Amino acid sequence: MHIDDYRFGKIVIDGQTYSSDVIIYPDKVDPSWWRKEGHNLQEADIMKIVSAKPDILVIGTGNSGVMRVPEKTKKFIESNGIKVYIEKTVKAVEIFNRQPADKKTAGAFHLTC
Repeated sequence: MHIDDYRFGKIVIDGQTYSSDVIIYPDKVDPSWWRKEGHNLQEADIMKIVSAKPDILVIGTGNSGVMRVPEKTKKFIESNGIKVYIEKTVKAVEIFNRQPADKKTAGAFHLTC
C-alpha cells in the first residue's frame, strides 16, 4: 500500500480517496475507523491491527496532533512485538511510505485536527 496524498480531512491510498479516519493493513484499507474516545487512542481501538501482527505500525495523530496516544497504549503495541511510530499525520504519511517492502506495515491515520 502507498499513500499518494494527504491533506486535512482527505487521504489518497493507491489512487482511492478517503475522507474519514482509516486503518491501512498490508492488503486492505478499513475506511471507517472510529475510536471509543475520539482523540484518545486506547488498546481496544487497535485490537484488529495488533491481531493482524504487523512488524510496524505508523500512527498519524491528526493535522495538528490532537489525537493522544497514551504511554500505556504505546507499550501495549510494543509488547506485541510491533515497532510503532507516532507522529502528526503529515509526518506519519512520510514514515509509512518509507517502510521497507519486506516489512509488514500497518497504519492508523486520524485525518483532521
